[in-house]
Amino acid sequence: MAIIYLLIFMMGASVFSFLNVLIYRVPRKMNYVSGRSMCPSCEHELNFLDMVPVFGWIFLGGKCRYCKEKISSRYMLIEALGGGFSVYFFYLYKWSIQTLFVFVLFALLTLIAFVDIDTMEIPNGFVVFGLLLSLVSWVLFPGLMWYERIIGIFSAALILLIITLIVPGAFGGGDIKMMAAFGILLGWKMSLLALFLAVLMGGIYGIVLLIRKKVNRKDHFAFGPFLCIGVGAAFLWGGEILRVYLSIWSL
Repeated sequence: MAIIYLLIFMMGASVFSFLNVLIYRVPRKMNYVSGRSMCPSCEHELNFLDMVPVFGWIFLGGKCRYCKEKISSRYMLIEALGGGFSVYFFYLYKWSIQTLFVFVLFALLTLIAFVDIDTMEIPNGFVVFGLLLSLVSWVLFPGLMWYERIIGIFSAALILLIITLIVPGAFGGGDIKMMAAFGILLGWKMSLLALFLAVLMGGIYGIVLLIRKKVNRKDHFAFGPFLCIGVGAAFLWGGEILRVYLSIWSL
């Protein structure tokens, strides 16, 4: 089993290695289907040993083999995240189509989060793909009633829209469309929970930035990553989170 889990980790890390390519190239409108991977500093084409997920970065000491410039540890951490996701989801769902679905879902959430961090935008193509996954979840995870999913389209998204109309620029259109798309996946209860978690984490992050004087009150930061974490947490552990929350208040 240890060998199986190692192979699963490497497969997941390899997929997320390709996510690094998408995160870098999609905002720049570069071709991500063809073309060899290259060093972002010297643009030298990388060979197989340079691109071994996680371990390649470690063996090279976080530097390009050719120009010796530092390569951001973010690339390695994203690959490790993919490996960890694949192992965890295999542990939860074993050899099933649900394992593949949840892995693809979290790959998309990761992609959205990091592109939003870099560009402050969530591309419409990502939202459409999220909508397609949500529709597929209707078949693979049939636990929700149809009306819960339909209400889920509007629950969190409508709150974000109203706040944005009252406070222009509070949230981006991509945030609103994303929550509408994933509302079908989560249903209205978990959509609201995802939004609550995102606001909580985003609020804490904003306070820390203000205390450290990294931003002022008029500055904006990407909220998509917090929504992605909220969606992922609500999907995997929403029921447990609600039970713990209600138990704290003895409800």
